[in-house]
Amino acid sequence: MSPKPQDPTPTFTRFIGLAFQMITLIGLGGYFGYLLDARSSSNFPTWLLSGSLLGTIIAFYQLFKSLPKS
Repeated sequence: MSPKPQDPTPTFTRFIGLAFQMITLIGLGGYFGYLLDARSSSNFPTWLLSGSLLGTIIAFYQLFKSLPKS
């Protein structure tokens, strides 16, 4: 019986990648919301909050999708 091949990348590097992915998605949502708010005439940051919330929802969806099932 041959031994299992070892995965060359440690587990923590996958989670570091997920953290950067979450930061990027939330940041891009906030940035695009900020740009839309700069063009609107409203005093309340509606697009900024919407973009940040949408980025957070997508980031957590990606996180839960990539976690191993136990």
